Amino acid sequence: MIPFHELIFFILAALILVISPGPNMIYLISKSITQGKKSGFISLAGVVCGFLFHIIMVSFGLTAVLLAVPLAYTVLKTLGTIYLLYLAYQAIKPKSKNIFDVDKNVAHDSPKKLFTIGFLTNVLNPKVAVFYLSFFPQFIKPEYGSVFTQSLELGVIQVLISFSINFIIVLTAARVALFFSNHPVWIKVQKWFMASVLTYLAIKMAFSKAK
Repeated sequence: MIPFHELIFFILAALILVISPGPNMIYLISKSITQGKKSGFISLAGVVCGFLFHIIMVSFGLTAVLLAVPLAYTVLKTLGTIYLLYLAYQAIKPKSKNIFDVDKNVAHDSPKKLFTIGFLTNVLNPKVAVFYLSFFPQFIKPEYGSVFTQSLELGVIQVLISFSINFIIVLTAARVALFFSNHPVWIKVQKWFMASVLTYLAIKMAFSKAK
């Protein structure tokens, strides 16, 4: 088991991942506002299953790669640093889209389609795969036990955090959208705050040492 004090940074990173605008958040907000909370929850179920898919694939992959290629840590760390800086830029780039602006004149989807699109949106989302591949190796140590077991532990924590935040998003999507439409200045505050935290995480990752 990974010590709790070493999981704090991972928990913060997982939190930033889920609150940073991306395909999953946009999809959940869109369906929750246009089709209601029930559709949002069905979509969320698909998203969670997508996370489970990533966890299983990455856990097996990391077990093989980290044991066979020690230098893989440096490659993954560099990839993660670059991607976090990219996310920071995306948060504050000029004319970036407001994720709470959705088209309400869209056809309602069936539960099967909602679940399937939620699943595929997550499975095909490179942000999730990059997060797992770049962050997991920094918290995994052979002395803590099986690499596979540690990967699953980190994955479960990330899924719980993601589910909790996305659950709240589905419940409050309409209210949050209305708040931001009435207080546009808070959108800028949110973007710059998120960009600052992402940049901090990128710098911290860049200077972290291999295990």
